[in-house]
Amino acid sequence: MIQKSRPRRLRHSASIRSMVEETQLSVSDIIAPIFIVEGENIEKHIDAIPGYYKRSLDLTIKEVKEIFDLGIKSVLLFAQCEEDLKDNVGTEALNADGLMQRSIRAIKEAVPEICVMTDVALDPYSSMGHDGIVENEQIVNDPSVEVLAKMALSHAEAGADFVAPSDMMDGRILAMRNMLEENDFHHVGILSYSAKYASCFYGPFRFALDSAPAFGDKKTYQMNPANRIEAQKEINLDIEEGADIIMVKPALSYLDIIREAKNSIKVPICAYHVSGEYAMIMAAAEKGWLDEEEAMLETTLSIKRAGADLIVTYFCKKIAAYLNQ
Repeated sequence: MIQKSRPRRLRHSASIRSMVEETQLSVSDIIAPIFIVEGENIEKHIDAIPGYYKRSLDLTIKEVKEIFDLGIKSVLLFAQCEEDLKDNVGTEALNADGLMQRSIRAIKEAVPEICVMTDVALDPYSSMGHDGIVENEQIVNDPSVEVLAKMALSHAEAGADFVAPSDMMDGRILAMRNMLEENDFHHVGILSYSAKYASCFYGPFRFALDSAPAFGDKKTYQMNPANRIEAQKEINLDIEEGADIIMVKPALSYLDIIREAKNSIKVPICAYHVSGEYAMIMAAAEKGWLDEEEAMLETTLSIKRAGADLIVTYFCKKIAAYLNQ
């Protein structure tokens, strides 16, 4: 009997495999997360995110230049607020001369072509460690949204290209879009963390920014990991309210959510390959249980294959270096 169909014919050589490859990863797909601290000439290794650092603004600028030279087009900024500046209403988040605002201005001056995205949430500035204002141990939605919209405006005024609200408060995208439009920042985009799940994989990030909640958890505003249909509702609401790009976070445990979004919406999709997912690979690689580079590429490719157009990842520089070979 003659076997006519032999799929292995399309795997016969590296050239053929490359020719019929369905998913391709590009350096321009990558967004680099950046952690910034006060001071000068400071570079602190983040033990929970191996190989990653918090840097003062002077060294951050050097890092951003290196990232841009690798071909990475965008950075996502996270500023660590000093403890004595934290309060329950995020006062420092609105400071025009705060670390985030100064960082935006300095980075755009040093590397004008790079796309600067900024984290918009109150937890780094909150004495309670929550993404919103706390009253009687409840995270109140609408007062929080008012502050978040002002925070987004302050980032736009400093020169941000995109604001990236990660708080998961109801209605914050519409409030931010209105605030930006009313102040003539029509060109500033919104990258919305639309489907952000209450995940255990954020632990290393919270360690890095010292932003763990002082009480309870974030399950009253971040999504239940068991829910799929709810993610579509959140994503659609954010698009209707003015989001230009939507985010699914985390990435690896939520590839199905990324794929469903890709099948149903017409805006770019970003996925965050979060700190805990990264740390697991690095820990296993350190033990010699898997190959770091192969695991890095396979997991990142899986996120792209699921439907992500953009990927925030702590592997950013290593991926860029590999793809640039």
